[in-house]
Amino acid sequence: MTPFEFAQTVFDAQPFTRDLGAELLEASADGVVVALDLAPRHLQQHGIVHGGVLSAMADIALAFAGGLAMGSDAVTSEFKINYIRPVTGAGLLVRAEALGVTKRQAVVQARVFAGEALCCVAQGTIIRV
Repeated sequence: MTPFEFAQTVFDAQPFTRDLGAELLEASADGVVVALDLAPRHLQQHGIVHGGVLSAMADIALAFAGGLAMGSDAVTSEFKINYIRPVTGAGLLVRAEALGVTKRQAVVQARVFAGEALCCVAQGTIIRV
């Protein structure tokens, strides 16, 4: 099974990820790319994407990138996110890669884009399960 096939199997087994509408585009030990087609349910009262949606997408990408870099099942231990600009538009693209990996954890960074615009950056610690 390739890293992408493994990641897709795990991705498909997550009800929350499916309900959110996230899609796994790329997955390898070098990183992941996750996308989301935005819908009205992803917005808050001001017509911009809810911060929880951005946060969830970053967390999904962080966990998958960390797990693949470690070569194991993994979960997020902690992460922080910096919101750079409000998000409107049709979709999100999240790119995540491990910055440092040990046997038990990976420090991972995710960048969330709306079109060409960087809208937030997240960094987290991902641990083996």
